[in-house]
Amino acid sequence: MKLLLKILATFGVLLGVLAVYVAFSHQPEPFPAGSESEARLAPGPWSVATIDEVFVDRDRPTQSNGDYAGDDHRTLDGNVWYPFEAEAGPRPLLVFSHGFTSGRRNGAYLAEHLASHGFVVVAVDYPLTHMRAPGGALVEDVINQPGDVSFLIDTLLGYSSISGHALSGKIDSERIGVLGISLGGLTSTLVGFHPQWRDPRIGAVLSIAGPSNFFTSDFFATANIPFMMLAGDLDVLVPFKSNAAPIPNKIPGGQLATVTGGSHTGFSGGTALLRAMDNTDAIGCWSVGRYIDPNEQSQWEGLFGPVEFGIDYSAPNELCTIDPLPKTMNVLRQQMIARVVITAFFEAHLGSDTSEQASAVRFLSATGASEIPELGYTRSAMKTTRGMPAGG
Repeated sequence: MKLLLKILATFGVLLGVLAVYVAFSHQPEPFPAGSESEARLAPGPWSVATIDEVFVDRDRPTQSNGDYAGDDHRTLDGNVWYPFEAEAGPRPLLVFSHGFTSGRRNGAYLAEHLASHGFVVVAVDYPLTHMRAPGGALVEDVINQPGDVSFLIDTLLGYSSISGHALSGKIDSERIGVLGISLGGLTSTLVGFHPQWRDPRIGAVLSIAGPSNFFTSDFFATANIPFMMLAGDLDVLVPFKSNAAPIPNKIPGGQLATVTGGSHTGFSGGTALLRAMDNTDAIGCWSVGRYIDPNEQSQWEGLFGPVEFGIDYSAPNELCTIDPLPKTMNVLRQQMIARVVITAFFEAHLGSDTSEQASAVRFLSATGASEIPELGYTRSAMKTTRGMPAGG
C-alpha cells in the first residue's frame, strides 16, 4: 500500500509539473501594448453562460458506417455559448462547425470570445465526422452537415421564442452567420452557397482553412453574402496556394485573411497543448490520413452535385503532400490572430451599430495588418452589390 501511495504521489507531482509546463511554456509574443489588436483580443463586455445539450433531428437519418448500423435520426451533442445578461438580446447567431476527426470543443476558444462580444454561438459534434464517430470518421457525411446547420438554426430560433428559456429573446433571426475549421469550413461554405443545400437565412460565411479548390466562381454566384477565408500560408492539409489564395478572384467582395507562418491545425483549440511542436500538422495528417487517401480522387466524384453547380472534380487532392513539414508559428499566437479577425468579420457584417461595423472594417482592411506582422488582408476587386459597411 505504501508503495502504491508513493507511486500515486509521484504521478501527481508529474501531472502538476506537466500542468505548469503547459500553462507557462512557449508563450506567444503579445500584441503591441495599447494597440487596437490588444483591445480586441481582450474578452468583451458580456459575461458568458453555456448550455450543454443533445440536439436530435428526428426527421433525418444517419447512414450505416462500418460496424455502426445507422439510425433513423441524427444526434448532435452540443454546446451553446451566449451573453448572460438580460439586456444582451437579441444578438446575432453563429453556428460553428468542427473539422474532420475533430470535435466541437476545439472551437471553444473562439465561441467563448465571440459570446463575450455579444454573439450566441452553437457548436456540435456531427454524427459521423467527429473524432469518436461510430464506425470511424466518414468524410463523405459532410454532405449532410449543411442540413444539420439548418436544423440547429431552426432549433435555436425556436428556443429564442420560448418564454422562460435561457435563450428567450436572445437571438436576432435577421443576423445569422456560420464559421468552421477545415471540413467545418467546407460545411459553412456549402450551407452558405450550395445551390440546393444553402440556407437563405445565413448572412455571412467564414471558412477557416476550408477546402475550396474544387469550387469555381459559378458556385459562389448563388448567394450575395459576405465571405471570408482565414488561412495559414504553411497549411499542409489544405494547401494555401490552391485553396485560400484564389478566393479573391472567385468571389465578388470575397475576403482573404492570411496568417504568415500559420499551419492548418494551429486554428484548432486542442493544439494549444502541443505548441512546443515545430508543426502540429504532423498530428493532423496522421489523424485525417487514417480515413482519407491523398491519392484517391474517386472518393469525391459527384459528392457535391453535378459540375453545373460550379464543382471542379478534376481539382487535385493535395492532402498532406508537402514534405518535409515547414516550421510554423506558435499556435497560441495563431489563435490570438484568429480571435480578433473572426470577431471583427462578424462585427462588420452582423453588427447592429454602424460605428462598430465601420471600426471592424477598418481593423480588417488596415489596422490589423499594421499592428500584427503575420496578418495579411486582401479583398476582391471584382464588383459586387453586397458591399461592405461604411468605412471599408
